Amino acid sequence: MDSNSKLYLERAENELKLAEIIMKLSLNQEIQTTFNVGEAETYFSSVISHAYYSIFYSAKAYLIMKQVITKAPEEHKKTYEQFRILVNRNIVDKELLRLYEEVIIKAEKLLGIFKIEKKKRGEFTYQRIAQANLEPAKESLENAKTFLKNIYALCS
Repeated sequence: MDSNSKLYLERAENELKLAEIIMKLSLNQEIQTTFNVGEAETYFSSVISHAYYSIFYSAKAYLIMKQVITKAPEEHKKTYEQFRILVNRNIVDKELLRLYEEVIIKAEKLLGIFKIEKKKRGEFTYQRIAQANLEPAKESLENAKTFLKNIYALCS
């Protein structure tokens, strides 16, 4: 594995760890007290965002390993599209693409970060209370763990 791929995988791990830390902060009263966070405060949208970035950086690492470089502008879109090409060529399992797409959709709905080129485009924020985002955050966290684990296997 080259050094650029390794750096992106390390960044993906950091994003995943931060998502896990934020999840714990949102759920654990003792930690909330330590950081002077009110019980009603949650950061589930940040969990989803950091889970997405873990997947994004994992995908970038794998693409670099395959000599596919994506850059700004529209780096996220290009990275997704190039990853999808590898899936369509049966180089990467379709399940990984599904996880990637699912987290992109959640990040878009919650944070307004990206324009989605798929069916669910145009919606930028949930009109829900933060607690309602717990289940999507848990799911995004698990998706990021699965994605990163599988990318590591592909890079080995």
